[in-house]
Order: sequence, then C-alpha cells, then structure tokens
Amino acid sequence: MVRREKSQTQPIDVHTPSVARMYDWLLGGVENYISDRRACARLLDIAPNSQVVARSNRAFLGRMVRVLAEEYGVEQFIDHGAGLPAGDNVHQIAQRVNADCRVVYIDNDPVVAAYGRTTLDENANTAVIEADVRDTETVFEHAQTRRLIRRGRPTAALFVSVLDCLGDNDGRGGPAGLVRRVAARLMTLGPGNFVVICQLVSDDPEVRREVTELMNHSTGGAWGRVRERSEVGSFFDGLRILEPGLVDVVDWRPDSSPPPHARRGSGPVGWGGLARL
Repeated sequence: MVRREKSQTQPIDVHTPSVARMYDWLLGGVENYISDRRACARLLDIAPNSQVVARSNRAFLGRMVRVLAEEYGVEQFIDHGAGLPAGDNVHQIAQRVNADCRVVYIDNDPVVAAYGRTTLDENANTAVIEADVRDTETVFEHAQTRRLIRRGRPTAALFVSVLDCLGDNDGRGGPAGLVRRVAARLMTLGPGNFVVICQLVSDDPEVRREVTELMNHSTGGAWGRVRERSEVGSFFDGLRILEPGLVDVVDWRPDSSPPPHARRGSGPVGWGGLARL
C-alpha cells in the first residue's frame, strides 16, 4: 500500500487551467476541466504538435525508467513533477523489472495529490509527496523519502516535463539550480546515481515567446518558459551525459523507428537525456 502523507491541499481551482491537467488532456486522460481543455485548444492553435510532443515525452519517460532499471540496476526513483497518473507509471514500469524498486512521486498540484493517493495505492514501495519540487530540503528530508530512498542503492532523479514550469528568477537558481541541489543530495547517497531531464525547446524565438506567453497567461503564472537547446545542456553542467547524448527525446534509444507523426507539426519539442553523477 502506498504510504500517504496527510493532505495539505488547497481547494481546487477548476476555472484556472493547470499544467498537470492540460498535460493529462494532451495524453488522452479525463482528469481535467473545461478550462484546461480550452487552454489546450489555444495551445494547439499556436503549437499544433503539442499533443504529439506530450505523448512522445511520456514515452521517453517510460523507456528511460525501463533502461535505468534493466541496464543500470537503478532501484530508486525520485519523480519531480510527477503529474497525473497516465497509463504505465514509473513504479509500474520499474517494478516489472525489479519488484523491489522504490518510487517517490512529488507534485504540488492539488488534483495530482488527490488523484495520486487514490490510484497509486498499490504497494509499500511507492509514496506520493505533496510539495514544491524546488524545495529540495523538504523533499529529501520528508519522512516518506527517508523511508524509501536508501544510501548505497542506485538512484535516479527524474525531471521530465517539469523544468518548463520553472522560471529563471525564483531566487533559487531556476531549473539549473534545482538540478544542482538534487545532484548534490544524490551524491550523499553514494556514487553512480543518475539525472534525467526533458525540457521543451525551440530554435524559433517567436515559437518560444508565443508558447511561453500563452502558458503563463493561461495558468496564472504557473509556468516557466520554452528554452533553447543550449540552455538544457547547461542544466547538465558537471554531470557525465550518457549516449546518445542530448537529443529530441523521440530519438533517445527508441524501441523502433519513430513514426512519421512523431515529428509532425510546428512548435516546441522535448529535448533531453540521461547523465550519471
């Protein structure tokens, strides 16, 4: 059974779109409201590939978790900005490889927290923590993290489709600062741990501006920005990036040739990869 923390959620605002619920709709989920669907419609107007990209990012997460568990022996996952459960979740993928894998999900969205507690209730090796992913001290010192994440066991920190939501001027160093703080905490667990990043990027400054402005306006400022590929590379400073390097995530060790629709349309794409500490 999943160990649940006491709910700290505020009342759910169904009128303001949330990134998690918009992402849920783009993935074909049903845990969203009309405000989220309207915002997604506006997003698709300016970035027609958004639904394809969301699904490609989710598929990347699944491949990454499987590869980490199968090939690198990772037993522990810390999923920053977990989002709403969708299809195969991190613990389900990892535990098919190794039933002893442990997963800590972190999100501050009240719908994610509530839904996660009711749908991830499968075994004692999974926990849902309601927290701001930027509060690294809170996350790593949380009772559930301390219960599940053990020293000396291979561990991966996941940042898939979450750094997009973080601004650069938050007083904590933005996404790069968050990755540095988490990497430092992983080092205290022992050598050989991993960081996974997937961030929306575009080479077109107009696309970056339009999508960023739409998402910030729609979510009431709960968004960061679409970035450039070089900026994602800077998030990995000091880490050893593993093959095939930083790529469009449809090209990160695909199970087969990506279908033509994976590259269809215009708009940002998911860009990222895997690094070892």
